[in-house]
Amino acid sequence: MRTLTESIIRSSFVNASKGDASRAQVPDLSGIDFENLDYLGWHDAKRPRQHYVALEVGDETVCLLLRGAEQPAARKMLCGWCEDVVDGVAAASFVAPRAGARGRRGNSIGTSVCADFRCSRNVRREPAAFEVRSQDPALLAYHREQRIAGLRARVEAFARAVMAA
Repeated sequence: MRTLTESIIRSSFVNASKGDASRAQVPDLSGIDFENLDYLGWHDAKRPRQHYVALEVGDETVCLLLRGAEQPAARKMLCGWCEDVVDGVAAASFVAPRAGARGRRGNSIGTSVCADFRCSRNVRREPAAFEVRSQDPALLAYHREQRIAGLRARVEAFARAVMAA
């Protein structure tokens, strides 16, 4: 993922009003390792039901407004993006208003995502014994690459569905 700035984030919201984009609390970007991120997700401390995701769709940076519970009800369920099944990882339900006229009419699309937006870490972890029954470094690297590619494809597909006219 390319390095983001606050101005890039604020100007790339596709499903939020200009007011919502200007009020969004952007996290401190200075310590973020963008090279190992497939998307940047964060919770708004000032507006606890607002959550945000910044990602690349093609060559463009896109930011999505997500709505969820103040304290996302993290449950043992499969994350729709990283598809991680490791014990201790919990997902929560989020809803994104559709972009444009459909969103203004109240249409939205939902998904379950890791409650702490840690999908990028999950797909880069060492596989559990039940996932890959091998110690072959080439096979382990291939498994990791496939998980990263799958995450990117699913997050981008969600963003495209939010932006669809």
